[in-house]
Amino acid sequence: MASKQELIAEMLDMQKKFIAYEQSGDFNAEDYYVGEWKDYRERYTEIATQVREMASEEVGYWK
Repeated sequence: MASKQELIAEMLDMQKKFIAYEQSGDFNAEDYYVGEWKDYRERYTEIATQVREMASEEVGYWK
């Protein structure tokens, strides 16, 4: 399992990739929601959920 820092680093890399895509002028909402970016969004959501759960455990939020 990846550490919280590794997951956050992956999220930051993904954000950079998306910003470059968005600023390129090639942004297409259909691709983003049902096309080639669908897997990207799903992975980002998965990572964000893992990081939130790790952080919550660290501070004892779910006890």
